Amino acid sequence: MGIEFLPGRLGFGSAPLGNMYRAVPEQEAGATVRAAWEHGIRYFDTAPFYGAGLAELRLGHVLPEHPRDEFVLSTKVGRIVLDEIEDPTTREKGGLFEHGRPNRIVYDYSADGALRSIGDSLERLGTDRLDLVWVHDVSQDFHGDQWLSVFDQARTGAFRALQRLRDEGVIRGWGLGVNRVEPLELTLGLEEPRPDAFLLAGRYTLLDHRRALQRLLPEAAERHVDLVIGGPYSSGVTAGGDHFEYRQASGRIVAKVDRITALCSRYGISVKAAALQFCLAHPAVRAAVPGSTQPAHVADDVAALSERIPAEFWTALTREHLIAPDAPVPLNDRYIAH
Repeated sequence: MGIEFLPGRLGFGSAPLGNMYRAVPEQEAGATVRAAWEHGIRYFDTAPFYGAGLAELRLGHVLPEHPRDEFVLSTKVGRIVLDEIEDPTTREKGGLFEHGRPNRIVYDYSADGALRSIGDSLERLGTDRLDLVWVHDVSQDFHGDQWLSVFDQARTGAFRALQRLRDEGVIRGWGLGVNRVEPLELTLGLEEPRPDAFLLAGRYTLLDHRRALQRLLPEAAERHVDLVIGGPYSSGVTAGGDHFEYRQASGRIVAKVDRITALCSRYGISVKAAALQFCLAHPAVRAAVPGSTQPAHVADDVAALSERIPAEFWTALTREHLIAPDAPVPLNDRYIAH
């Protein structure tokens, strides 16, 4: 298991290309994907949920310009995008993608649903194969009290279909893509099927990492299940934005970010670098996939990855109880636990 085939530690998350929060012009979207390529990024993650297929379509306008063997591509299953028009008042997450395509989306975690979703994604992406497939949002934040029942549907449906595709060499790996730790802990407890990796968004960040650090990541490392970190900037609030958990950041979160920002200023580093490098410091983490809709922001991500951060900064974060004392941190191009 594992996803050693990922090319580098920085990928490109395409959720913003689905018109998350705002309508992104086509030219800007294409320029952003091309900027990611020009900066050497070769791993691209997407999902049907992102703008009802819009993010996939936008990647599909650019990535086929390059040889397929030169990049790694992942998308997600668990939702089917229909040709029907959806009532905008019923959209998930309060209209997170209200500026996306108007198509209706339905949940389907069955084996047949997973295969149909993959086929639809391949068409939108303009490619003949996927490297990684994540089972998307089989968790509390989307399914409430019914999430365990939905998880069981996926376990007997999509999980097994994806494992079969991996074993047959159709895809290179599979796992779950969620915003909560609990489904991943539950999956690690299964004897079969066995995932290769997880995409965990927002739960191993500067602002929220303690549960994942204590319970999830040690077991994942022991079982050789790699982690990809989505949302390393906590929906943007540690990258100059005002969203946390896909909504307006609370006063408590803003105050915490202000404290981190003050320490970054004291040590002459960017908050973005601190946030990104913290996520990647844990040995169980294979890569991070920040999202963007502007070429300049992609350049910032690449610069943040290599920015030098003094050890004293991490010590100060720990002293002020802003990170867990046992969280691994980067130091001089190697990772240590302080």
